[in-house]
Amino acid sequence: MFYGVAQSDALAVSGIKGLLVGAANLLPVGLALIVTSVANGLLNAAAKARLVFLRWHFALPGHRAFSSHGPTDPRIDMSRLKDSLGDTFPRTPGDENRLWYRFYKDVESETAILHAHREFLFTRDYAAFSFLFLFGFGTAAVFMVQSLRVSFIYCAVLLLQFLVVRHSAATYGVRLVTTVLARHAAKTV
Repeated sequence: MFYGVAQSDALAVSGIKGLLVGAANLLPVGLALIVTSVANGLLNAAAKARLVFLRWHFALPGHRAFSSHGPTDPRIDMSRLKDSLGDTFPRTPGDENRLWYRFYKDVESETAILHAHREFLFTRDYAAFSFLFLFGFGTAAVFMVQSLRVSFIYCAVLLLQFLVVRHSAATYGVRLVTTVLARHAAKTV
């Protein structure tokens, strides 16, 4: 529909034939949507977490919710959280993540949590795409672009994209963890 409105000038000048010829240009857009969906499924959530947080084991920020992230956020009353837990925090990364996830389930429908979660998932998936693009398109550029200099500049830009987006995703992931802790601490009596 939008395409038809946007191409109304072409329709007036060339008729329906001009509109159909232009519509063929939309094929790559549809193909890109399919390729994007398939590419998103190439890496599972654990692999994406490893890419974003640069850790092989206990990659999710929830694994460090109480020992690292919580104490550094001024919004979180850690002593109140500790009191609500019987004066002790989880001792292992796995226990930290399980407890954090239980807290998350209590507040997951709050607007601030939904927003933080959406931002994290978007940037996490974008980081995974940029990683795949770095190897896929970077390799293709080295072999298909005649100028080696241009190929390396292109690869450097792809690498920079991955590094920036990965950092952004990690920041949003930690923000999700700390926002959950802050909300839970505020509700704890």
